[in-house]
Amino acid sequence: MNLEIAWPWLVASLPLPLLVAWLTPRASAAPSAALRIPFFEALQGRVLEGDRKPPRIRLLLAALAWLLLVTAATRPQFIGEPITLPVSGRDLMLAVDISGSMEADDMRLGDQPVSRLMAVKAVAGQFIEQRQGDRIGLILFGRQAYLQVPLTFDRDTVRTLLYEAVIGLAGKETAIGDAIGLAVKRLRNQAQENRVLILLTDGANTAGAVDPLKATDLAAQEGIRIYTIGVGGDGRLVQGLFGPRRVRASDLDEATLKAIARNTGGRYFRARDTADLQQIYGLLDKLEPAAEEEESFRPVDELYLWPLSAALLISVLLALSAAGLIPGLEEREARHA
Repeated sequence: MNLEIAWPWLVASLPLPLLVAWLTPRASAAPSAALRIPFFEALQGRVLEGDRKPPRIRLLLAALAWLLLVTAATRPQFIGEPITLPVSGRDLMLAVDISGSMEADDMRLGDQPVSRLMAVKAVAGQFIEQRQGDRIGLILFGRQAYLQVPLTFDRDTVRTLLYEAVIGLAGKETAIGDAIGLAVKRLRNQAQENRVLILLTDGANTAGAVDPLKATDLAAQEGIRIYTIGVGGDGRLVQGLFGPRRVRASDLDEATLKAIARNTGGRYFRARDTADLQQIYGLLDKLEPAAEEEESFRPVDELYLWPLSAALLISVLLALSAAGLIPGLEEREARHA
């Protein structure tokens, strides 16, 4: 660490009190009418005592306080060692469906059957962790779409809030168009070549005020690439009166998801299990690589508070001494004299 002075030119203000004392005229005592009092002799001793010049120690303390104030004004700093940070390569927004159909347990995580949302959380969490250098945001949508996390470098927070998402929190239906529209609103002011939306859903657009394809046209005009992922197995076997039959938990609108990706220069992926999701996120890492460039900065620790606090403390002591609340200063000065 290095000690540096941000504003060294303020040292020139050190002789300012001497210049003020030298250039300004001294106040002259105005004549006053005489007053005869019987205890003049006793009063004369007190008046003469009060007319003495301030003790030398008080002058030294005042000079020290001024020196500390000037030192604080110059902004002394400790400059730390350089710290390397990656430069953001992408502004990447995740839009995750948390509608009621995401509760279907037709996905597997290891050997255990899990819901679609649980599988998305597990794999997307790993993907978020790997996106070092990117700013990542999170949108959750059901009947309504809302921004859970704005674009941030804090991947841990994005991952934590994704894990805390609850099915049905935004309603049981699916508003794909609203989710795309919200993502466009949050991404439109970022660098045009680095704006990406990854949309995960297991159904069709059944709610919301914006049509998905119209929202897609707006995203295309803004240069935002959209990668769509259709989540969910092909169905599950249910034992009925006439034997097992396959039941579909939701109706995935693949045609719309493919059109959304195609119109924005992205791609559509189909994820039937967690293995598919992992392959998709691995492919996305290749299609949208994280940044490799780096920047460095040196942390700055401001030190002006220390001399400023010391100057304030000395000023308080001088004020109390002038009011006679700390007579020790005058007594020490008298003993030294």
